[in-house]
Amino acid sequence: MNTNTLPNEGKLNENDEYRLIFSYSQEQVNKFAEITGDNNPLHLNENYAASTMFKRPIMHGFLGGSIFSRIFGTLFPGEGTIYMNQTMSFMRPMFVDTNYEAITTIVEINRNKHSATVKTQVKNKITGKITISGEAVIINPNRL
Repeated sequence: MNTNTLPNEGKLNENDEYRLIFSYSQEQVNKFAEITGDNNPLHLNENYAASTMFKRPIMHGFLGGSIFSRIFGTLFPGEGTIYMNQTMSFMRPMFVDTNYEAITTIVEINRNKHSATVKTQVKNKITGKITISGEAVIINPNRL
């Protein structure tokens, strides 16, 4: 689900924001583990995870943060975006089949370089608590 109200075309400005509600399934977590080779049982084994402080399997942090690649490359600003840099702090665990909201907000634009610094956050849609916080630098000659 997309709560973006910005036009699909035209130049973006500072403080423009894009929001996307998303979730991942255990099957997607399993595929991510297979692709990355991160087979930590904390992500894959319900019995193992039950004995940890989380009490159930948690998603890989980078799987949760990968939502920004989808947003920047296909939605905001979209096609032609080059993802240059990303910082991420994993503030809280993320769980499968839970709705989260990714929020991207343009903090600063350099029109000469067609680049922007973007605040990136993921929030648990139910609790409102931040699970991932960071900042990205992107380039898009058509939108920035």
